[in-house]
Amino acid sequence: MNALLSTSYQPFAIAGLVMASLVLIETISLIAGFSLSLLIDQGLDLDAYDGHHADHGELGFVGGLLGWVNAGRVPILILIISWLAAFAATGFAVQTLAIRVLAPLPVLIASLIAFCLAAPATRFTTRLVSFIVPREETYAVSDNDLVGLVAEVTLGPLDQGPAGRVKVQDPHGNWHFLMAKAAEGHAALPIGAQVLLVDRRGPTFFVIQAPEELKTTS
Repeated sequence: MNALLSTSYQPFAIAGLVMASLVLIETISLIAGFSLSLLIDQGLDLDAYDGHHADHGELGFVGGLLGWVNAGRVPILILIISWLAAFAATGFAVQTLAIRVLAPLPVLIASLIAFCLAAPATRFTTRLVSFIVPREETYAVSDNDLVGLVAEVTLGPLDQGPAGRVKVQDPHGNWHFLMAKAAEGHAALPIGAQVLLVDRRGPTFFVIQAPEELKTTS
């Protein structure tokens, strides 16, 4: 155990601790009724890095790399956790092998090797995750396309105070979980109510009671 805490393993131990902390924070946020990864994604525009839509010539190396590891297909927090896990695991493996063969590699060289090996491992992991757990905000539909759809309140009631949450299914069958408030001048909307998305400001949608003719039967 002491060997694993030595300087040779330090970058990989730190990466592992950060990864574990992010997993714990995300778990706590889900128990508390919101998702940290969703909030982060709503503050970022990752669609530009999607490998199917990005112009890598314009985005450059960083954009190309992000597209290659499937940024835009999985939540950014999942991408970070996957890379940290891959970096830590490959780093420990590389140093352990080097120690058994001759001697530990310099930390910088070991980190560079782990960084390079972590990229394809992250690509594999995020591709798998994108099939198992589709993104809440899919790259196939933009937020503006959701205005005009009927949603259901999942965290509320919705009023003009702090934002609650609604879920809505787009025409492609993908579910989106959005922050929402009741539109100005409209009464509070309870959990389970069907609402119409009428406007959006940043990541927050504004809703009203859905007209009877637009409501869906459960």
